[in-house]
Amino acid sequence: MRKKDYFVIGVMSGTSLDGIDLAYLHFSAENNYNFKILEAQTIDYSEEWRELLNSGISLNQEELKDLDKKYTRYLANVILQFIADYKIDNLDAVCSHGHTIKHEPQNGYTLQIGNLPEIADYLQSNVVCDFRVQDVALGGQGAPLVPIGDQLLFSEYQYCLNLGGFANISEERNKKMLAYDICAVNTVLNYFTKKLGKAYDDKGQIASGGRLHKKLLQQLSNLNYYAKKPPKSLGIEWVKAEVLPLIDSEEIPIPDILHTYTVHVAQQLAKVLDNNVGSKILVTGGGAFNDFLIQQFREYSNCEFIIPDSKIIDFKEALIFGLLGVLKLEGKVNVLSSVTGAKKDHSSGKVFAFEAI
Repeated sequence: MRKKDYFVIGVMSGTSLDGIDLAYLHFSAENNYNFKILEAQTIDYSEEWRELLNSGISLNQEELKDLDKKYTRYLANVILQFIADYKIDNLDAVCSHGHTIKHEPQNGYTLQIGNLPEIADYLQSNVVCDFRVQDVALGGQGAPLVPIGDQLLFSEYQYCLNLGGFANISEERNKKMLAYDICAVNTVLNYFTKKLGKAYDDKGQIASGGRLHKKLLQQLSNLNYYAKKPPKSLGIEWVKAEVLPLIDSEEIPIPDILHTYTVHVAQQLAKVLDNNVGSKILVTGGGAFNDFLIQQFREYSNCEFIIPDSKIIDFKEALIFGLLGVLKLEGKVNVLSSVTGAKKDHSSGKVFAFEAI
């Protein structure tokens, strides 16, 4: 018989290095995967781990293997502490994204660390993880993976917009899900805010006090990525190779950079929206707390931007990776070829079963 209820932990670590999001979830598989976020927490990375993960892109294969082992152990310990803190004793699986170190789908390669088989033994639990690799092997971008969750869990919205390290959007068009990365967001904003000694620009206050730099805005708009048609996705490699050198080539005060880049994000979003009054957009991810960014969205678009409760904002990706794990356990499609460009829809991820001795 098909299982009616699943209790899982969804785990997500994003490229903005904000921390590890953990959500203890209940899915009712009987009725369109209704969900409830039972408990949720974000564990901040230490400065040491931020530096290690940030430098991962430049490591050689042996160093990457060593980092993968260390991070898998570290991630397991974080999850175990979450389980202990919330006294979780009913658990079907841990569904973990891991942390992206390299994402080069054009070269048939993507790497998320923290997905080694021994994580199941560390956790003494079934683990579903490593969701991107199979899609890249099938010729896809390996991203975005969230749209299947948008389709199943948030179908009342015309668009679902996530504002994390990157802005990605999904929509259903002609009975097919479309989704792609629009541009970088917090990977750029946080990079420059840190130069001022702050982890992030709280509510966009620094950016709102800056001035628009029209030349930089035009240069950013001319980046080649924006002319590409979906499916398409972005990685930190693109930010470091294309965006940061462009901004650093001009001597501009940081508040002006933050202001200009925020306007740039709003303009790039407006280009992909239908701009109809009343079109509802669900906004999640850390950027949903950036008041100046949301204000700019409303400046450049007639759409209605819906900011949900903080649990959905903060933990939507962890929630959906929990769903991806449940779909994998059920042998159902959890990655859509219309979104990633893969040869076919498929059920992606690795399942590491834990068997108690």
